[in-house]
Amino acid sequence: MTTDSQLNIGVSLHLTPEDNHRLALLCGQFDENLKFIEKRLLVHINRRGAIVKVSADDQSRAQAAADILRHLYRETESGKAPALETIQLYVQESGFYYEQMSAAALDATIKTPRVQIKPRGDNQILYVQAIKSHDINFGIGPAGTGKTYLAVACAVEALQNEEVKRILLVRPAVEAGEKLGFLPGDLAQKVDPYLRPLYDALYEMLGFEQVARLIEKNIIEVAPLAFMRGRTLNKAFIILDESQNTTPEQMKMFLTRIGFGSTAVITGDITQTDLPKGAKSGLSQSLDVLENVNGISSIHFSSKDVVRHPLVQRIVEAYDKHDREEGRD
Repeated sequence: MTTDSQLNIGVSLHLTPEDNHRLALLCGQFDENLKFIEKRLLVHINRRGAIVKVSADDQSRAQAAADILRHLYRETESGKAPALETIQLYVQESGFYYEQMSAAALDATIKTPRVQIKPRGDNQILYVQAIKSHDINFGIGPAGTGKTYLAVACAVEALQNEEVKRILLVRPAVEAGEKLGFLPGDLAQKVDPYLRPLYDALYEMLGFEQVARLIEKNIIEVAPLAFMRGRTLNKAFIILDESQNTTPEQMKMFLTRIGFGSTAVITGDITQTDLPKGAKSGLSQSLDVLENVNGISSIHFSSKDVVRHPLVQRIVEAYDKHDREEGRD
């Protein structure tokens, strides 16, 4: 999160009439409403009683955030906390919503309880910046580029900072039809083998015992894509992994589950589809359909971004060359 030392232009406001109960309603539990505004408008809010200072990198952005706070405080006169939907509406109407963070305004280092993760290379830095400034994000590229690992790291950081209340890990199982009934065990046991990369990242960042506790409390939820139907997810960080194996219908269903205060990251490699021959990938279609939709980021990785064993990069490049040559035949 940005600090006053980075953002040196400020606007001060006095919320009147002074009322501690109304101020608590405005801020939300653990200041979650203020944090939401900070994240979406790239500002820093410092409150002492009814005196609030909003800092930003330009006057108009700081003033926009101050105006939002003034409007929201007026709504607390009813004795009720402003709904997240109302806050998001004010933020969207401010004209600063979804602006891309500058490199100077964002430290790309991701802080988790056990490790600090520093993105490597321009694409990984852009990817992390996009996740922190957009609600829906696509990370496309070959294995080893860090797209899933960094998404999990951002999810853990958001949970620790109380920006979200839960993490959902979602993945198509076995095939696009997700015929989980043929697999042994309960729901978690059916899906677990396909989410192992996500679990491994969680264990590294949180530890085995903490992950187990969070799963038991349903703060971390593991779900097959088919079980997302009919849900609306607010204040959640949702990761859809291996999304190249979704059908267009499944992808549309997933994207329309996103609720207020949520972040979604969709990762996949369009060259590694396991769908039946001739079937169109939901990932490929969504990249075309949503290309010009404001508020959605799309970062494309290549073999140059591979950060695993050097042989992995050479293997990816060899397969890319082979596919190009086959295409010319």
